[in-house]
Amino acid sequence: MPRIKTFDPDALVDRAMDLFWRHGYEATSVQDLVDELRISRSSLYATFGGKDELFQAAFERYCAIEAGPRHELLTRPGSVLDVLGELLIGLAEAPRIHPDRRGCLVVNSAMERVPRDPATTAAVAAQLGRLEHVLCATIRRGQAGGEIDPDRDALTLARFLVAVVQGMRVVGKATADRAALRDTVAVTLAAIAA
Repeated sequence: MPRIKTFDPDALVDRAMDLFWRHGYEATSVQDLVDELRISRSSLYATFGGKDELFQAAFERYCAIEAGPRHELLTRPGSVLDVLGELLIGLAEAPRIHPDRRGCLVVNSAMERVPRDPATTAAVAAQLGRLEHVLCATIRRGQAGGEIDPDRDALTLARFLVAVVQGMRVVGKATADRAALRDTVAVTLAAIAA
């Protein structure tokens, strides 16, 4: 008679996400995962296929939990500059929210696994592409509303903002200097305002 699973795979992905986010892929062993998730190796392999597959599931969960609300914020009606400011201030506050300076799993994964691992390379590129897409739409809305110069290329500005966002994540992890990050927010908003 087959054994019935007595655990919630989604909850395990959440715990694996936290472990990979804190320690990175390479520093997280299969034994670390078994210990953190409190399941057997055979259950880990039977449920997820292995460490790589569990990492990819954790990465996707991170993108949904962490990036999803930011993308929703960018589609909120109202002042585009206010929404962009709220997004960037949220990033400036990340060192306070995560004092362990875990940074961003997307950035951490890009630095650790790209380009060596094709699956992570594709996942990181897809996430950055989603961010660029939503920022471009937000900028076009700001241009239509007169907050952002309509003569500037929206895609170029979106790519600039993607670089700012990812750079803020790196600086936040490296220095946790919220004042410096807030300076970046002010300069960025001034640079894109009409």
